[in-house]
This record gives sequence, C-alpha cells and structure tokens, in this order.
Amino acid sequence: MASQATGYPPAPVDPVALEETLLPFGKSRMLPRAVYLDPAVFDWERRHFFGGWVCAARGDQLPRPGDQRAEASGSASVLLVRGADGEVRAFANTCRHRGHELLPCGDTTSRKAIVCPYHSWGYSLAGELRAAPGFRDQPGFDAGQWGLIRLPAVEWHGLVFVDGSGGAAGPLPLEALGELAAPYEPERLVTAGQRTYDVAANWKVLAENYQECYHCPVIHPELCRISPPDSGRNFPVTGPWIGGVMDLRDGVVTMSLDGTSGGVPLRGLGAEGLRTVIYVNVLPNLLLSLHPDYVMTHRLIPLAPDRTRIECCWAFAPEAVARPGFDPGYAVEFWDIINRQDWAACESVQRGLASPHARPGPLSPAEDAVYSFVTTIARGYLGQPVSQPVPAAG
Repeated sequence: MASQATGYPPAPVDPVALEETLLPFGKSRMLPRAVYLDPAVFDWERRHFFGGWVCAARGDQLPRPGDQRAEASGSASVLLVRGADGEVRAFANTCRHRGHELLPCGDTTSRKAIVCPYHSWGYSLAGELRAAPGFRDQPGFDAGQWGLIRLPAVEWHGLVFVDGSGGAAGPLPLEALGELAAPYEPERLVTAGQRTYDVAANWKVLAENYQECYHCPVIHPELCRISPPDSGRNFPVTGPWIGGVMDLRDGVVTMSLDGTSGGVPLRGLGAEGLRTVIYVNVLPNLLLSLHPDYVMTHRLIPLAPDRTRIECCWAFAPEAVARPGFDPGYAVEFWDIINRQDWAACESVQRGLASPHARPGPLSPAEDAVYSFVTTIARGYLGQPVSQPVPAAG
C-alpha cells in the first residue's frame, strides 16, 4: 500500500456507512458489506491500494541476469527484469511503440534483451530502446526518447516490491519491519515449497482472517495443538504493516503436524525467536510468517471482488535444503491443511456477505489487529492517509 502522505481520492463508498467502522475499538463495527462485493470498489482498490508499493515477486524467481517475469500491479501489469548488473528493475509492461504487452501477465522468459512480440522492438535489460525495425533512417526519430517506462523497485529481504504509481508513493516504508525480519535472513533462505490457491473470497476477507486467532479453536485443531491460540501479542504500529507474535507450546520446536522440524533452526535467532512465530500483514498484499526454521509468505493477487489468487511459499536455510533427503513437507503439509481450513471459512464469509441481510458485526477483544486493518481501509476509502494503521488502543 502506498505511503501516501496525502491519501487517496475518495472511494465509491458511502462515508456514512464507514462511521461505525471508525468508532473506538470496543464500539466499532466491521466494514460495510458493499466493499466486499461492489465491482466499482474493487476497481478503485486496484488503482489506489494496489497502485503503490506491492509485493510483486520473490527475488529467487529472477535468479539470473536476463530473467524476466510479468506480474499484476494495480489495474495493470509490470515487467520485472534481472539486469546484467544483478539489479532487479521494473518497467511498465507496455511497449513504447503500440502498447503491446512485453510479456503476458504471469509468464516468464530469460534472454539477453527485452523484445516486444508484436513488432520486435527491442530493449536492453536496463530499458533503453536498442532496435526499432524500419525506424533507423526515419527523420527526427530519437531512440533515446523511447525507452521503457521505469517504475521504482526494491529488493527487500529477498522480496521484490514495485511502486506502480511511478514514485508517487515515496520510499518503501518498511524500515521498522526490516529490523524485525533481519534475524531471519529471508534473503538467504532457499524456497523449497510452493502452493497456489484460487479462493472465492475478497482479498480483505483473507487479510482479516490472517489478523486473528479468535477462530483457531473452532477450525484449526492442528494449529492449536502446536501453538496456544490465546498467546498472541501485537507489535506497536509503526508503518503500513500490522502484526504480532504467538508462542509455541512446550516441547514443540516449529509449526508442523507433530511439532518437530525437518530443517534446522535459523542461525540468526535468539532464544525468543526459537520459541515464537511472527505473523505480519504488509499492506496491501503480503502475509509474512517468520518461523524458527523457515519463512512462509502468502502473496495475495486480487482477481475480482469475490476471487483472489494466493501464492504461498516456504523457504528454508540453505544448509537444511542441501542435506540428503531433505523434505519440506513437514512445513508445507501442515500449512496446506491450515490454509485450506482458512480458505473454506473465508469463502463462507464471502457467501454470507452476499446476503442482503448481512450487516457489519462487532469485534471481539481478540480482534484488535482486525480493527487496525479495517480502520486503515476505511480511512483510505475516505481519502485520508493510510501509511500508519490505527492501533486498537488509539
């Protein structure tokens, strides 16, 4: 989500309907049902909430110079390229000739240049126009004016963030979160598991579910055997992210079906890091889960008001992955069960919200992080700055 010191243009949401959402914690209500259903609200969110800084990929998805991939960014798509100098660059995924996509969204390639598949305009990996068939002797044609439109991109702890606004969002505002994530060294880890889910629910329903374990005793028996559902503690709000920490039960070393690890503890962690799991929602589309022996990410890709694709990945210490017979299944299978339980619940919420009788409900004392999320969204709809979510105590 953009830093946006000046906020967004107001969304097509009745401001009166947001008044109860913005009441103090303990008196407030959830967001109005229309924001989970209305295509006009969804289009506004893609242009604004998803039009600034978003997590667009993992760095290891572009491992070598010349690697290219196209990913969704707001209401358009972005071309990510690993340059000859090792830097990841981002460009608007549109040829400067006639606007053809340089690569279909979701596709990948690897080559020494960027080539448009329509008329073969060619660009260097840094975006300069190098070939424009038929234009060599065209009077007044200056190739230097027709390079690709570059967008701000940052490789942050192994994750690639892109600002689709072209710079209006300001610098990536994750300094405090970077300090929290640093001991886990996500950029050092090796991705050894990935699952992609297509969920029939609004992206906000998924984010809200991630913010609380109020539901855990009801639908997550496997999780509750490993981590006490009432052990959550939230971090102070210091930027466009909301998160907290939960404990592991005695005798448990990580989140797996039997509490044992098939990997190795991450080398940068102290005693507390080895006994807890950190869960962070980086607005708008990254769920970052930091475990004692692996890091899990969920990248949310909104497709429609009632449909979201989720790319879930698990990364482990390289010395663990290099061991003969290493199997990431102990983490992947555990979270695949939890994920599917969550997705089923979120799809049911989405169907329930479609009822004309649905009304915004209250928040329990255990849903303080949900309060921070929904009030941030509500303020964004009203055109107010959203760079720092509202803590429940506020």
